[in-house]
Amino acid sequence: MQPVTPAESNHPQGFLSLAKNVGIKDDTLDLTVIYSTVRARAAAMFTRNRFPGAPVIVGRKHVATGFVQALVINSKNANVAMGKQGVADAIETCRIVGKELGISSYDVLPFSTGVIGRPLPMDKIRAGLKGIGKELKPNNLKLAAEAIMTTDMYPKYVFCQVGSAVIAGIAKGAGMIEPNMATMLVYLMTDAELPRSTMRPMLRRIVDRTFNCMSIDTDTSTSDTVVLMANGLAGKVNLRHFEDALSHVCEFLTREIARNGEGATKLIIVDVTGAKSGAQAKLVAKSIVNSPLVKTAVYGCDPNWGRVIMAIGKSFDSAIDPAKVTIRFGNARVFKKGSPVDCDLQGLRDYLGQSEVTISVELGLGKASARVWGCDLTEGYIKENAYYTT
Repeated sequence: MQPVTPAESNHPQGFLSLAKNVGIKDDTLDLTVIYSTVRARAAAMFTRNRFPGAPVIVGRKHVATGFVQALVINSKNANVAMGKQGVADAIETCRIVGKELGISSYDVLPFSTGVIGRPLPMDKIRAGLKGIGKELKPNNLKLAAEAIMTTDMYPKYVFCQVGSAVIAGIAKGAGMIEPNMATMLVYLMTDAELPRSTMRPMLRRIVDRTFNCMSIDTDTSTSDTVVLMANGLAGKVNLRHFEDALSHVCEFLTREIARNGEGATKLIIVDVTGAKSGAQAKLVAKSIVNSPLVKTAVYGCDPNWGRVIMAIGKSFDSAIDPAKVTIRFGNARVFKKGSPVDCDLQGLRDYLGQSEVTISVELGLGKASARVWGCDLTEGYIKENAYYTT
């Protein structure tokens, strides 16, 4: 079961949305509202950064009821590190949306993304939220995905059919990304009827093997959130099939976020097998995908597998034995159980010039494995972040 390209017939029932410019940005979409026509069961995971944004603080409280009916997202301003005023602004935003849509403000989750440490432009948000009930449209999630972008180069959205139900997913994120629970901003919507008791455990399992296995620059955002809303309009589904489909949707979004990392030209996939445990495999894989030296080598098409050796070793796991380790770039083995392997260097350079590069490591210690996603490190990342607020 694979995610499919968005099409009008593939939207889940009962979800309406709008995307507009309210003046936070100069001339691009900067405000989104996503609304379920019926109250939806919900589960969410939030950043573990110790400086959470005001929307995260408010959102944690609101989703604790187990129900959500609307999401409101602004871009360009993160509403982070603004103290009590930031929290008050997030609460007011929920109240405005609730009043406009005739629902409880506690069934609204607020989100903000953009620059940290600047007051939320509430005058623009208040004006932009007036009359939103008449602006909501069906089959409009592509525009919603565009409106939540910051430094993203393109919108990230996907739909997947499972039984009689549809799962839709949209996401944003290109920098300040190494999730430690979920990722950036991800909104998952389905018309399937899901038992409340299964939603959060399912979401956690999927997040741990998708979004938590991604890194662009090792920085865990202050605003990371993933939300799953299920309004039940399509009826019950096979839960095993649903989890499989939701996992496909989340992996698709994970790959697209990593592929679209700030300044990135290549998606890097690191597979670690033969580990003692999943935790060990993931630790080693993250050490490789996060290494600036590995990332720049991939960017420059330099088959310098010594940098992979270094990254494995700096995980400081005493169980790792160099004599048992094997490394591959794509299908080409470059290091086998403690010794270099003669290989076609030009062939390796050509392989590293592709848009997707896989580095595989066999530890020879057990049967556990992990896959992580990342991207190369380029001059574009430096330029994007050196002048981000100026």
